[in-house]
Amino acid sequence: MLRSMFRDIDADCYVVVDGDLTYPATFVHELIEPVIQGNANMVIGDRLSNGTYTDENKRAFHDLGNNLVKNTINFLYKSDVKDIMTGYRAFDPLFVKTMPVMSPGFEIETEMTIHALDKRLNVKEVPIDYQDRPEGSESKLNTYSDGFKVLRKIFTLFKEYKPLSFFTIWSVLFLVLGLAAGIPVIVEFVQTQFVEKVPSAILAVGLIVLSVLSLICGSFWTRLRRVRRSSMRLS
Repeated sequence: MLRSMFRDIDADCYVVVDGDLTYPATFVHELIEPVIQGNANMVIGDRLSNGTYTDENKRAFHDLGNNLVKNTINFLYKSDVKDIMTGYRAFDPLFVKTMPVMSPGFEIETEMTIHALDKRLNVKEVPIDYQDRPEGSESKLNTYSDGFKVLRKIFTLFKEYKPLSFFTIWSVLFLVLGLAAGIPVIVEFVQTQFVEKVPSAILAVGLIVLSVLSLICGSFWTRLRRVRRSSMRLS
């Protein structure tokens, strides 16, 4: 549905809100104002800063999950977004027409935020109230399975949007493991002029090769992303 809206509808301002009555409609004017004034590409309805989400939300581990996702993305992008997972947002046409909606479920909020941060779009946050779901209604969100999907999406988008950093981390990891496996082999060879730990030597060489290949992949992917970003800006 979201993908169809972004693709097929032309408007000056777009609003997305979860349909579970947890987000008061009265705040919509505050969300769309920065978009209409041309001061923001995406406006986030921040549930967390005023404490209403913590007070109203009765589901275990949701605060923990929100903070984990928020802190991870802010660390990776050196940003200070207060509420990553909110389902109340407003967008301008530039954001909507450049946003490739790839996520099928609750990971979409993470994808939107990372898209905005990566493309250096203007993001504003507006504090809003949050109210818990009405009695008798049930959330489709599964704390554990959907939480895992969100973390997996962060991992995937980190590779897509920051490939050099992503592959450098793997390169360093393989290098450290390769040195840990290879140094005893080198010491043994220096002392005896013979290598008895052949499996360790093969493992060390393989890990070092993986380390080099990871750096090459990171460099290649980064150049490819620069070309794509340039093409997007031109278009």
